[in-house]
Amino acid sequence: MVDTDARSVAIRYVDSWTSGDLDTTRTLLHDDVTFVGPLGTAEGIADCLKGLEGLVKIVKSADRRHAFADGEDACVIYDLNTEGATLPTSGWFKVIDGRISAIRVFFDPRPLFG
Repeated sequence: MVDTDARSVAIRYVDSWTSGDLDTTRTLLHDDVTFVGPLGTAEGIADCLKGLEGLVKIVKSADRRHAFADGEDACVIYDLNTEGATLPTSGWFKVIDGRISAIRVFFDPRPLFG
């Protein structure tokens, strides 16, 4: 049985998209998921996955530092390792019925631009 608590879902999301497994990522998102981050916003699953498709091209891995949850809210703190930089990152996730309905990501994007 797959855990559907907020912390487990958020961890699986980060692990799946940063490893390039967007098929698994899709199963973890509500159809009307919203995303807000330093590089843009997305409305709906198709828009969110389109943004991730671009990111997986430069992401090498993610090293999880900590994850915790409070009810439907989860936070995963990780180092996002890209081809050009390592970005300390925090993701805040709203998980409803075992799937993510909202994502808010925080990191300093300046290292990506040289």
